[in-house]
Amino acid sequence: MARALITGATAGIGNAFAHELAARGYDLVLVARDLERLAAVAEELQQVHGVDVEVLRADLAVREQVMQVAARIEADDQPVDLLVNNAGFGLHASLLSATDVDTHAQAIDVMCLAMLILGGAAGRAMKARGSGRIINVASTSGAIFTGNYSAIKAWARTWSTGLALELAGTGVTVTGLLPGWVRTEFHQRAGINSSKLPPIVWIDAETLVKQCLADVAKGRIESVPTLKWKIALFIADHGPRGFIRWFSSKLSASRRKR
Repeated sequence: MARALITGATAGIGNAFAHELAARGYDLVLVARDLERLAAVAEELQQVHGVDVEVLRADLAVREQVMQVAARIEADDQPVDLLVNNAGFGLHASLLSATDVDTHAQAIDVMCLAMLILGGAAGRAMKARGSGRIINVASTSGAIFTGNYSAIKAWARTWSTGLALELAGTGVTVTGLLPGWVRTEFHQRAGINSSKLPPIVWIDAETLVKQCLADVAKGRIESVPTLKWKIALFIADHGPRGFIRWFSSKLSASRRKR
């Protein structure tokens, strides 16, 4: 039976991956900071789907704890066949604020450095076995300019593609997931005002995950959910830079913290 390790597994996109993969018969290793929530999710998945669920409490802003997760990924016993590099949080702190420097640093630790370490661990272990799948959650935000969050997600997108190219021909595939606005608790937990966004921009987490896994099965380097977000990303990648900068400024203003 295949086994998947998911970071940020207790909420949002990570939790949707956990439910979908459990429904497909995957055993799971769930990683998050909140042990109580981890235990509750694990119990639910075990009862509903009858799969084995291992929990691993880790704060991915702490290097020592990241290395513990990396060691689990590289373990020969009960090997990890699929890594979902998902952990992250909303970041809309001002680029000018001296008091937000630690928040920016934590975001880079969790959404860049931890992703690099865990992806590298998975790549080494899976390459040695000749098979495996890695999903790195980036964002369509990486194609625009909404502060440090966009910069971080642009890094994730570029790094994920680089890892895919390095592992080409090894039996290991790497897919960067580039969601747009997904209906989860992500924005509420970050205190972001998303009330002005039209309904058409939203996508359900379950739809996102199913489309991503279909793209993974096809070996695609990037997964962009739904036609509307494929078009939006194409415009962001290839549209006039002046327009993209204007749009980014307007979007940043609309999603400021309440």
